[in-house]
Amino acid sequence: MTGLSGVWAVRSARRTPKQERRDDFTAVSEQQAAIAEQQGRAIERLENRVKARESEAEAQREKLAENDEAIAWLLVRVRDLVASIRKGGGEPPTARPMSARAARVLERSDV
Repeated sequence: MTGLSGVWAVRSARRTPKQERRDDFTAVSEQQAAIAEQQGRAIERLENRVKARESEAEAQREKLAENDEAIAWLLVRVRDLVASIRKGGGEPPTARPMSARAARVLERSDV
């Protein structure tokens, strides 16, 4: 019993319960800081991916705008050619059948 009391006395002299709690708080704080750092890196990666997708979307919007402009120009050009042929007394060749997809594009055209 005396030996056990001696071990307990040595242990309690070395580390107090307050010190144990302080060490636990430090460990938890360090762990929370590490988690916050990981979350920060994950957020940065997500932000970079969002920026990349936004720039890709902007490039696609620009390409679509260019395509719309080209289609509008072609429509005007075809109409002018048809009018010129009819003015000269001829009849333009009959148009090939149009796909439903192409018809939807032409319906959206503001020309």
